[in-house]
Amino acid sequence: MNINSSFSHRREEPESGVLYLVGTPIGNLNDISSRAINILKNVSLIACEDTRQTKKITNRFEINNRLISFNKYNSLNRIPKIINFLKEGKSVALVSDAGMPSICDPGEDLVKNVKIHNLETICVPGPSAALTALISSGFPASKFIFEGFLPKKKNEREKILSEISKNEKTTIIFESPHRFNKLLNELKKHCGGQREISVSRELTKKFEEQINNKIDDIIDTFKNREIIGEITIVIKGIQRNNQIELHESILKKEIEELINAGLSLSAASKYLAKKKNLKKNLIYNLYC
Repeated sequence: MNINSSFSHRREEPESGVLYLVGTPIGNLNDISSRAINILKNVSLIACEDTRQTKKITNRFEINNRLISFNKYNSLNRIPKIINFLKEGKSVALVSDAGMPSICDPGEDLVKNVKIHNLETICVPGPSAALTALISSGFPASKFIFEGFLPKKKNEREKILSEISKNEKTTIIFESPHRFNKLLNELKKHCGGQREISVSRELTKKFEEQINNKIDDIIDTFKNREIIGEITIVIKGIQRNNQIELHESILKKEIEELINAGLSLSAASKYLAKKKNLKKNLIYNLYC
């Protein structure tokens, strides 16, 4: 059997009135597909998150095409214009700065509007930082939760971190370098210092780094280092046979809330011991 017979070649040349969702490299430009290059060369225009980033690709692969910016700052104005381009029979390629468009960017709003107008979308798949980090982590990968960048608002952020602490499935999140250490300490607070995580930095680039360890050890590793590059964190889910870890994490949080409300450690421990039917010393020592 010819191995090529199991693959079909769909629409190598861009079709009119179609939005192409094109995956681009997450670091190493050699990861771009020949199909992606062909589409980017031949569509009517390319809508990109940052034209400066996309020009690195177009210059490298001699793609001479019109670029327009499409990002969170101008998407509301750009979407109707792109819809009109498509209705006029033009083909448009949507790309992000790295990886697949529509993940943590306004591409999903564009795709939704394209569907509303009964126009067609075709995905040209490519690299993904989330999946690259996940399968490299060694953590269970058949079922996982992707959170992207956590919200900045405290209440929303605390809610998601609390959910992560209880997840049995692997969780993937993104973080910027200047907020990374803060996130590690938040994870320690909610998940406990012994939870295993995998930190991937500068994926597919020359100085790619992947570290698997417990949260406490990861904090020690990065506390005196300059952190550069976007970071993907993979958090191992809590194990069914390790509910003690979750129980202790919840107790620590409750103690902290009581202390922040004005109780002493001793009073907070006494209150929780009575509420949870546990020994006071057990709770007291968790916070020490």
